[in-house]
Amino acid sequence: MTAVLEQRPAHAVLETAREKAATTGLAYAGGVAPRDAWALFSSGNALLVDVRTAEERKFVGYVPDTVHVPWATGTSLTRNPRFVRELEAKTGKDAVVLLLCRSGNRSALAAEAAAKAGFTQVYNVLEGFEGDLNDGQHRGALNGWRFHDLPWVQD
Repeated sequence: MTAVLEQRPAHAVLETAREKAATTGLAYAGGVAPRDAWALFSSGNALLVDVRTAEERKFVGYVPDTVHVPWATGTSLTRNPRFVRELEAKTGKDAVVLLLCRSGNRSALAAEAAAKAGFTQVYNVLEGFEGDLNDGQHRGALNGWRFHDLPWVQD
């Protein structure tokens, strides 16, 4: 499956995210919409890091060729105390890093922690992989990576 997207220049996407982050007081570089995240990642302008658990990736699906650094582990979502060290080892502190989780909430927390640790270009992928819950308490019907029909696979 290939997503064909109208692409804005990478610098424009990231600058827009930074400007919005500054005006809303985010502690990290900003948020990027799923389609923009895919464009940045697939063009080689950013690393996409999945911060969900290994179980989520296996049973729900994941974006191919992404880096995996869990923000939390196991079904109880126990916070990974090595998250920042593992992220730095796999990406470096100055790379453009896009963090992806289920809904955009854990990845926002992870982006904040990374920024506090000195990461200079860490962004949250808005909406996450599965998106927000709808009125029926189901994900994937309103927004998110899969909703936008972006590339992903499942074991």
